[in-house]
Order: sequence, then structure tokens, then C-alpha cells
Amino acid sequence: MLFEQIRDIISKQLEIDEEDITMDTNLKEDLDADSLDLVDLAISFEDEFEVEVPDKVLEKFETVGDIVRYFEEL
Repeated sequence: MLFEQIRDIISKQLEIDEEDITMDTNLKEDLDADSLDLVDLAISFEDEFEVEVPDKVLEKFETVGDIVRYFEEL
């Protein structure tokens, strides 16, 4: 469920087909997300999950799985 929510946000934000997004998808290499894209994603995640994503945490997100694990641990 959490993965699907995150995948949906990434898909809409970056205009990428959901089927192309897996837990192992690399945000920068596979999705061509730049630092501005990551900030926009963080804002969307904060709105969706009603939590703040610190910049230090945001910098560590490399894969979709990293994001899912972060929110699972909250």
C-alpha cells in the first residue's frame, strides 16, 4: 500500500508510467530526477503523509525503496 502511494506520487510528479517504477528504481539515474524534482517530491510526500522530510534525509534518497523504507519507519 505504501509503495503504491509513493509510486503514484512519483509517477504524477515526474510524468512517468507507474509500471516503470519499482523499489529498485534509482531516482536520478532511472528517472532523471534532479535536485529540484527531489524537493518537489519531498513536498508532495509531506502533504500526503503529513510529516516533514528533513533535507539531510532527502539527500540520502537514492531509490524508491529508500523512500518507502523511510516512511515505513516513521
